[in-house]
Amino acid sequence: MKIIAVANQKGGVGKTTTSVNLAACLAARGVRTLLIDLDPQANATSALGLPPIEGHSIYGPLLGASSVAEKIVPTPYEHLWVIPGDLDLAGAEIEVARADQHLTRLRAAFEPLRADQPFDFVLLDTPPSLGILMTNALAAADELLVPLQCEYFALEGLSKINHVVAQIRECGANPGLTIGGILMTMFMRNNLATQVINEVQNHFGDIIFQTVIPRSVRLAEAPSHGKPIIQYEPGGLGATAYKALAEEFLKRNGHPAAQPASA
Repeated sequence: MKIIAVANQKGGVGKTTTSVNLAACLAARGVRTLLIDLDPQANATSALGLPPIEGHSIYGPLLGASSVAEKIVPTPYEHLWVIPGDLDLAGAEIEVARADQHLTRLRAAFEPLRADQPFDFVLLDTPPSLGILMTNALAAADELLVPLQCEYFALEGLSKINHVVAQIRECGANPGLTIGGILMTMFMRNNLATQVINEVQNHFGDIIFQTVIPRSVRLAEAPSHGKPIIQYEPGGLGATAYKALAEEFLKRNGHPAAQPASA
């Protein structure tokens, strides 16, 4: 089981869109996937057509009051489960900060799940801030997936998240944390977007996914219908891009669900 934090402290970069649609595309390939909504706004939860379920967020496990396994609920999609978000998570920012070992409480909560290995991948959809929920996600994750909008300030945001990763490693909360992938999102065919991608490639090389997610009205509409893009518009550009991302993601992780090279 591998835990991936989908994180960027900057909002509006396609973080929740990527968490939901990558999870749905992995599940469609038969990959056992758990999506955890760490955002009090619960956007990832509603994007899967689920309401916030009182008492079922990661809030309890963060405080040591319940187990992660108790909070897992099925989604309408085979092979995909979720721990929904709710407003209780806003209180966790304060309560967890007061607790012992406040940076590693989520990491500790995941230990029984790691022992049982019920999932192939766990995706953590993080809030757009560098608070307790984000830092706990980084401390719990095996690696980080960073969605990055194709815009002028992209590199500035990436340098900040890189700095936070270094701090998490150096303080001992998660010495093995790495940036496993950078995903360019909201791509439009213009000179600026191309220049941004080239700059990121020059700095980070093979870490960048070859798949680029286009700016798409359908991708923006899908959450309001409570559906991942592969259900809302299966043949569209957004669905094609996230299917390609899932394939690339599986190949990077050496998962047997990846298509063989000859396919």
